[in-house]
Amino acid sequence: MFFKNNVSKNKFNKDWLQDHLNDPYVKMAQREGYRARAAYKLKEIDEQDHLIKAGMTIVDLGSAPGSWSQFVRNRLVEFGQKNPQIESGKPHGKIIAIDLLEMEPIADVTFLLGDFRETHVVTELERAIFQEGVENQKVDLVLSDMAPNLSGVAMADAARMGHLAELALEFAQLHLHKDGALLIKCFHGSGYSQIVETFKKVFKVVAPRKPGASRTRSAETFLLGRFLK
Repeated sequence: MFFKNNVSKNKFNKDWLQDHLNDPYVKMAQREGYRARAAYKLKEIDEQDHLIKAGMTIVDLGSAPGSWSQFVRNRLVEFGQKNPQIESGKPHGKIIAIDLLEMEPIADVTFLLGDFRETHVVTELERAIFQEGVENQKVDLVLSDMAPNLSGVAMADAARMGHLAELALEFAQLHLHKDGALLIKCFHGSGYSQIVETFKKVFKVVAPRKPGASRTRSAETFLLGRFLK
């Protein structure tokens, strides 16, 4: 029995690796210099909803390995190229990435190592978004691609995912501009409808998103909330 389980597990790992190596988004990420294929999920959502705009302050929660921060920087650099007041090759806006894990540096991205609920991290965040002469300084867009380590136990995994959604939502309520937006990753299944209902209590507009770069067979989806109530 032990031998059979190992064979099955090895076959699963081999099949996943083969799918991964043949994945067009993986190949595209390698070609375009992104650290993960996840960049294209954000790209598709941004193309649909126009989330990233010139001059924004954007926070990337659970940012490692950094592909979402890379994409945000690239978009803000595009805006910078259209503004003669922005130094060539520099983003028109701010990107702040936060994670419990170390992340390799990305040009023009301020990285904060630690738990975004901790006082010293919040202090560093406030320092990073500070602009002299601007009152009530807030974040324009909060992104969260955070996901728990899945156990395979549906109820436990739903609880972990729900907890991460709550953390991102609490962060957004504290730091988001009233006209800002929050985009999080979640999973269809147990607990999903509760996350949606919680979003609806906080945001005027709530919409699910399933970009093409998100594998069809995956329960992964994204939830977008806009305009704080």
